[in-house]
Amino acid sequence: MTRLLILLSILAIGLLLLIVNHDTGRTFGLANDDFGQLVSLGAIATLLSAGIWQSRRRFGEGARQAAIWLLIVLALVSAYVYRFELQGFGNRVLSGLIPGRATVITDNEGRQEVVLQKMINGHFETNAAVNGKEISMLVDTGASSIALTYEDAERIGLDPANLSYTMTVMTANGQAMAAPVLLSEVAIGPIMRNDVRATVAAEGKLDQSLLGMSFLSTLDLLQMRTDELRLRD
Repeated sequence: MTRLLILLSILAIGLLLLIVNHDTGRTFGLANDDFGQLVSLGAIATLLSAGIWQSRRRFGEGARQAAIWLLIVLALVSAYVYRFELQGFGNRVLSGLIPGRATVITDNEGRQEVVLQKMINGHFETNAAVNGKEISMLVDTGASSIALTYEDAERIGLDPANLSYTMTVMTANGQAMAAPVLLSEVAIGPIMRNDVRATVAAEGKLDQSLLGMSFLSTLDLLQMRTDELRLRD
């Protein structure tokens, strides 16, 4: 059994190397896919050999131990092969449990997407970093630009009391006056934009800040599905 544990530890290290070298695409000169297949075949061969060795003394006990370790190694290999799917599943669970949490997934081509889950109220909301401060925003493709509430403008370091409210905008509360501003930085997960046009609504005229088209129109992908919204830089 000690010999089997040593061999399985070596295989586990091989899987760890695959994960660490994921970005480089190669492990010990081999493409990661080829190295992963080598690890898989090596694990199966090792366990079969160990089972045969054990069967020389106690066939039943040896077969049982070999089957247990075979399942463990196959589970590790499967976890690596389906790592993107498992990561996406875990992120979706967290998104459902934590309102406004933006999920970042990476596809097989290395492209990152931000996925937002639909809220109970039927809207998509997210926590965005605006000028380094996190605020909750409602995704609104009907808004021409980002619109900040009076309170959120104060939170990110603006002085809304001294802004010039020269624009007329439509909000859920009706017509309101707003002040044009330029945000130095807006980020949702890994997607970041600088110098983004926005407006600040007069005090009490907007219930929640809106993530509008001055940010959304810069994306490569804006895809809405039944219960999720995908954003790609």
